[in-house]
Amino acid sequence: MYAVEVRDHVMLAHSLPGEVFGPAQGLHGATYVVDVAFFRTELGPERIVVDIGAAHEVLKAVLKPLNYANLDETFPGELTTTEWLARHIHDRLSAAAKAGELGVGSDGIERIRVTLNESHVARAWYEGAP
Repeated sequence: MYAVEVRDHVMLAHSLPGEVFGPAQGLHGATYVVDVAFFRTELGPERIVVDIGAAHEVLKAVLKPLNYANLDETFPGELTTTEWLARHIHDRLSAAAKAGELGVGSDGIERIRVTLNESHVARAWYEGAP
């Protein structure tokens, strides 16, 4: 399996109502380092997984509405856990891949993994087909 990975970051605020979330129940800020890996079994004639520049630009565009946002307002009523946010970003990137926005190679992408690094000791991800 071949992979190309791009990285960016996003700063946001949200609250996570529910006793299981302890102090994160209150409004708090989070900075995520976002890693996105694009996978394919075989390379195309260009010998690339995907256009890295296009992948990075699409990731920046997907993250833009989340950056400096209060997710409680952006997604009212949604429990915006790290895992949920990874899936949200994955779904936007999948749509971009299907639309050909990732440039050459995007039609051969078999899986996309979105990893949200909360800190140097904790991360969550979502992986699936585009």
